[in-house]
Amino acid sequence: MSARVLRSGLVVLALIQLVVGAWTLFFPASFYNDVPTVDWTPPYSEHLFRDFGSTTLGIGIVVAAAAIWLERRLVIVALLAYLAYSLPHLVFHAHHLEGESSTLSAGLLAALILSVLLPLALLALVLKPSPQPTVT
Repeated sequence: MSARVLRSGLVVLALIQLVVGAWTLFFPASFYNDVPTVDWTPPYSEHLFRDFGSTTLGIGIVVAAAAIWLERRLVIVALLAYLAYSLPHLVFHAHHLEGESSTLSAGLLAALILSVLLPLALLALVLKPSPQPTVT
């Protein structure tokens, strides 16, 4: 596996966080009303959603920086920060799937599982001892 694979994975994770973070920070009511499953656990709180959006945006910035510089320590910290969000998010939703549709619940669960597996795979890649370093 190469630096290209690592960088590509980091870019995907960063884009997800940056889009979700910006949407939630700047348009919290839209995020609450328009993203399926978010309104399954009311009530809506603009304060909470703006805080979530800014935090998500911050994680996205750190992951984007890791994708740009590919410095080993920065990549590890960025992936751990991503997992600090995505793993509890998966666990919460796995226990709260009683929404409108079983298809939507299954899709949500699949996406959340991938949101944990991708950073874990990238973390394994960057932690793997290699005779030729893929990151600096």
